[in-house]
Amino acid sequence: MKRNSITYALVLVVAFLLNLQGAYAQFGGLLDKASKAVASKGSKALGLDKLLKEPEAISTSFEDVNRKGEQMPDFQNTVTYKPLENLQKNGQDGYLLEAGHFEMTNKSYCLKAGTYAPSKGDGYMYAPTLGKKREVVIAILKSAEKHPEVEQSSIQMLLWTIIAKTKFIDYSGEVKETALRLLTPEQLLLLEGGALGILPFDVVQKAKDQMPPAVQAIFEAENNIRQLVSSGNYSYAEFEKYAIMAGMAEPRTDVPSGIWTLHPDGYYVRYFPSGYSVTKVQVYVPEELITKLKGKKLVYDATDDIACPANTGSQRLAQTNEPINTKNDVDKKKGFISIEI
Repeated sequence: MKRNSITYALVLVVAFLLNLQGAYAQFGGLLDKASKAVASKGSKALGLDKLLKEPEAISTSFEDVNRKGEQMPDFQNTVTYKPLENLQKNGQDGYLLEAGHFEMTNKSYCLKAGTYAPSKGDGYMYAPTLGKKREVVIAILKSAEKHPEVEQSSIQMLLWTIIAKTKFIDYSGEVKETALRLLTPEQLLLLEGGALGILPFDVVQKAKDQMPPAVQAIFEAENNIRQLVSSGNYSYAEFEKYAIMAGMAEPRTDVPSGIWTLHPDGYYVRYFPSGYSVTKVQVYVPEELITKLKGKKLVYDATDDIACPANTGSQRLAQTNEPINTKNDVDKKKGFISIEI
């Protein structure tokens, strides 16, 4: 209770001073102090046993996919799809669905470091965003819609640091600036919970010895990302080198590319990734579903959606409500390229 009171008080002080000053430089300094104060209260170095049991920041896996009602790729395959982004917006929470077939090519983000990029033939299905950092990841995706000046590559780097369980006090450079721009003081303090510092080499080696090979690669990639962002001297290419494994995972034949998931809200959705930064999403809303709702809203909000690969060696892809309207949407600063679909 005492720790919660201290945290709450720090948040109020930071929020008040932020509104008073309105300056990013002071904002960052105050949050550093708040984070250090919170971290110092009862914080102890993680033992190896505890380290191995530390939950993932985002834990969604293919086991979280509900395959009941799934349909093979030839389902609804001869119809014409309308642009999903032309539907009426539901404020900041996506689009109001109506009966019919819709599609959108949107920005997407890798949510698992140390894995393979999507490849042709991979089957992806819908799963909800789960894990300790669910709230802050969704907040970033929603906030990004209101900040078109923030580049997609900058947001991807920030998401990789969160997946890597980086402490906010270790943030530096562009990633820190992106976090300050997209997140509130309260949300920034959420980054401290369950976060790790940079682990010494001997701790990394001991931990890896107790892990299967696939988990070793992820564990090492996350520690490398924590080291990179704390250095203050990094590029997008360096982040990508640790986050994306060379080569490709073997696709599962029982989950083909273009498979449909029956969404919990009653409509069907499927995903066609192009790399990890672009995904074409198709949605089918049956007429009987709209009739059954009797005027209630049916909202498509992709910020809580993950395109989850059947192959656990491939990347989970966070979806967004942000369409990519150009055939080659290039982030010139980083060479971050969205491939034409």
